[in-house]
Order: sequence, then C-alpha cells, then structure tokens
Amino acid sequence: MFTGLVQAKGTVTAAENGRFAIACPWDPASIALGASICCDGCCLTTTEVQPYKGGALFRLDVSDETLSKTTLGSWREGREINLERSLKAGDEMGGHLVSGHVDGVATILSVTPAGFSKIFEIEVPDALAKYIAPKGSVALSGVSLTVNEVSGPVFTINIIPTTLEVTSFGGLKPGDSLNMEVDLIARYVARLLGQ
Repeated sequence: MFTGLVQAKGTVTAAENGRFAIACPWDPASIALGASICCDGCCLTTTEVQPYKGGALFRLDVSDETLSKTTLGSWREGREINLERSLKAGDEMGGHLVSGHVDGVATILSVTPAGFSKIFEIEVPDALAKYIAPKGSVALSGVSLTVNEVSGPVFTINIIPTTLEVTSFGGLKPGDSLNMEVDLIARYVARLLGQ
C-alpha cells in the first residue's frame, strides 16, 4: 500500500523488453531486494539494487499485461518518473490509500495557469468516469490528487508549485498519458451497488 505522496523522482536508465533500470537518490542499502516501489503509479518489485552516482539503481521486470494496460510500454531511457516506497506501520497517511494497481490510462487535455498553480484537464476512459467525483481522490502517475470539477469522462485537478516541483507533473503537457488508479472506496462502493 502507498499514500500517493511522491518521495523522489527517478530516471529510467534502461528499458528493454519489459526490463527497466531506474536511477534514484535513495541509499541503495535502504532498498531491499524484492521491495515494492510505486513507479509512476504502478506497484513493482525490485529484482536488483546497486549503488549508482551517489544514489541507487534498481531493476524491475514487468509483465506483458502491465506493459499493455499502463504507460510503461512507452517508457524510454531518460524518462522521469514518480517514486514512492510502500507504507510501514506508523507512517503518516497524508494522501489517500493507493494500491499501485493501475485501472487505466488517462490523457491530459490542457494545462492552464491559475494564479501560482496550474489547472490540468484530464480525460479518462468512459468505463472509469463513474469513479470520479468532485472533491474525491484520484491517483495519477502515483500522485494523490483532489478532483475539482467533473463533466462526463473529463475532470480537472489543481496542481500547486510544490507538487509541480517534486513530481513529474512540472514537465507534463497536453497529450501526455498518465497511469490512473481510482479511489479504492469508490471502486468497492460501485461493486456493492452492482455497477
């Protein structure tokens, strides 16, 4: 489990046939082999860890299913991604419960300055639209965000400067794709209601 509060930005240093290497600023001794790390919203397992340029390099093996249902199939060397380690007992729950199981891929329609922040207009697949509610939570590329307005499969989020700086959102533009995980509570309520 995760909270959607990004702890570091990582960089893809290798991407080939579902095998990835990610550079990050963490101490390699602090990353256990087999650890779950949320990488741009996907819960993935470390298969190798080593020191790298004052930080760490960890490797991941990703299934064809994950490659086809997320943005990972388009990852290339140099891509910046959001990273979060899994929760430990006693950790602060500052975002919302995030499983790292991606429900679909959303697309940025527009980015508009609004004072010191930016409004992102996001479109989701029709099947996921019912899970998006004004003032509800959504995880986009592993970032816990609050939904502003909703109109069918389109919704808006307001990103403050700190989030733009510490996550990959600062470099995103219209047309970019995001891994999306709907709120766990919304998912189970819909299931209970038979939707």
